[in-house]
Amino acid sequence: MTGLSQMLPSSLYSSAGPSYASLLAAPRSDEMMAFAHQSTLAQKFKMGGGNLMLAAPAERSKIKLYSPEFYGVCAVGGMLSCGLTHTAVTPLDVVKCNMQIDPKKYKSIAGGFSLTAKEAGLGGLVKGWVPTLLGYSIQGAGKFGLYEFFKHYYSELAGHENAAKYQTVLFLAGSASAEFFADVGLCPFEAVKVKVQTSPGFAKGLADGMPKFIQQEGVAGLWKGLTPLWGRQIPYTMMKFACFENTVQALYKYVVPKPKEQCSNNEKLGVSFAAGYIAGIFCAVVSHPADNMVSKLNSSKDATIGSIIKDMGWFNLFTRGLPLRIVMIGTLTGLQWGIYDAFKVYVGLPTTGAAAPPTEPAK
Repeated sequence: MTGLSQMLPSSLYSSAGPSYASLLAAPRSDEMMAFAHQSTLAQKFKMGGGNLMLAAPAERSKIKLYSPEFYGVCAVGGMLSCGLTHTAVTPLDVVKCNMQIDPKKYKSIAGGFSLTAKEAGLGGLVKGWVPTLLGYSIQGAGKFGLYEFFKHYYSELAGHENAAKYQTVLFLAGSASAEFFADVGLCPFEAVKVKVQTSPGFAKGLADGMPKFIQQEGVAGLWKGLTPLWGRQIPYTMMKFACFENTVQALYKYVVPKPKEQCSNNEKLGVSFAAGYIAGIFCAVVSHPADNMVSKLNSSKDATIGSIIKDMGWFNLFTRGLPLRIVMIGTLTGLQWGIYDAFKVYVGLPTTGAAAPPTEPAK
């Protein structure tokens, strides 16, 4: 009997349930099969207080931080957060771009909405949504996925002590590096989007707009606005990530009445949205001149950086369309961080911020 007992799974020797000695002694194999089936069911259901309750599902497999799977998950979260939010605010983007291109015609936010709807119908307010969705999904995947990669990479280069001491520098360096590559994927779609939104009759969307754009300006023309796009997006993203991470820390330190570890997931996501909105306001201000530049360059084939500055003047370059962009980018950035962190929570990862990136001391 001892030898047979050693060959059976140890789970059969739990103290819970009926005596197993009689079962082992039973000559009929179908009785053992029946009991094994009952044991399996017992693991799926628990008896508590006389009520039959489903047992808790098996814990989702842990995703190892800074593994390829981790970076892939962050890229998917970034794709969702940027693609969905930018597409959702397409009407604001249409009005903003037209105010930047033709301020004499589109004199105010309300007037811009009214005039666009009057001339092009309600469909005119969502022109360019397809290149927006695809372009910013690609950009979001690179922005968030590569940010997590570069932040960790630079932390390891700096060493444990310096990474904790100069974490804001790491936030800035990591986000700038990520955005540099992310914008290469965004640029062609941004060029077509602006052209569709600001040039009446040019095209209905991406399907007819991309071939027509290439026919007129060549393939290289899709990246004509890359340098000013970097000028807009890199400062924006540096502010977006560094301000967000530091704001999260400040909120948990001075505003939230309990440590992050004691907060519910909903409370953590509320902090993420609030910190994201605050960061978005600063993002809009620092990146707005380049945003005006990108809109002008992509709307006119002959436009140059020098001619745009001469035409607009420095004051208008910094201020034209800024109030609408603050509303748009503040909301956008808050939602992006909310969606990104919600996705991370869904897959079993912690929300972003409130602690220095974990880095092992050099051995």
